[in-house]
Amino acid sequence: MPDKFIGIDIGGTKCAVILGNTDANILNRKMFETVSTDGPESAIKKIKYTINELLEDQGWNISDVKSIGISCGGPLDSQNGIILSPPNLPGWDEVPIVSIFKAEYRIPVFLQNDANACAIAEWQFGAGKGSQNMIFLTFGTGFGAGLILNGKLYSGTNDMAGEIGHVRIAEDGPVGYGKSGSMEGYCSGGGIAQLAQMIVKEKINEGFTVSFCASEKEAEQLTAKDVGLAAEAGDATAIEILNLSGRYLGKGLSILIDILNPELIVIGSIFARATKFLWPPAETEIKKEALPLSYSCCNVVPAQLDEQIGDYGSLCVAMYGANVLREE
Repeated sequence: MPDKFIGIDIGGTKCAVILGNTDANILNRKMFETVSTDGPESAIKKIKYTINELLEDQGWNISDVKSIGISCGGPLDSQNGIILSPPNLPGWDEVPIVSIFKAEYRIPVFLQNDANACAIAEWQFGAGKGSQNMIFLTFGTGFGAGLILNGKLYSGTNDMAGEIGHVRIAEDGPVGYGKSGSMEGYCSGGGIAQLAQMIVKEKINEGFTVSFCASEKEAEQLTAKDVGLAAEAGDATAIEILNLSGRYLGKGLSILIDILNPELIVIGSIFARATKFLWPPAETEIKKEALPLSYSCCNVVPAQLDEQIGDYGSLCVAMYGANVLREE
């Protein structure tokens, strides 16, 4: 009989609690909005209530559950189970989240940042299945990496490995991770929105018509979703914006390929939805910048777990922590 697990996915806008098992089955799930002004106490109380509700709905006792896995945006201390002031969770300062849930449920509890959690999920159940050296890139609200090296999760000395979004890839440009011209500035939802706002304003000033934006004022409200929809409809400016993001993605991937020599890079969220616009310029840049021998053994693919990756990620933190997941 497969082992049973609880996953908790804590995000800046929502929290989800998931029941699942080692057969990669999500058996039950409930979500609620994260109200940042309420701080951690309110969210933790709701998480506990939701766990108890799901256990009752599923007919499980907590003694049936092997472990709990928590996925949360960093920075955090996975060894000591502490969330350390994530920018998208104001007020969550040095929250001993693992101790809190261990005291409540008396079973093992494990914590990983969301990029690492998603990396484990794609490695075990998604596009990275069977690989030994894999990089997972978020490319969503932020741009970060989870690293599977020599068949194990690599998180660094103090959980800060994989922060590729902080790397400055240009002297100037859109701001991400508090740094202009960073990888996150070019390759994230917020970064693409900034690129759109800048480029569309320039086009309008030069007298060009942009199908998805009529004025400079309207340009200030543009989002990555607006750009993606317009690109799908064939708008040349939207395609230009995504192509530019793709170029800088290629520059960042080249650095990862040269330093880590992975066999696989799996990219989620926006890349998975807009591969046809982002990948051709990225591939061109990689061929210019990366060592040919390193790139020759590396495939770049979209993530496979789609919108469920956060659910699988938190469950995989529970499984990986409990040493249930098989090393390939």
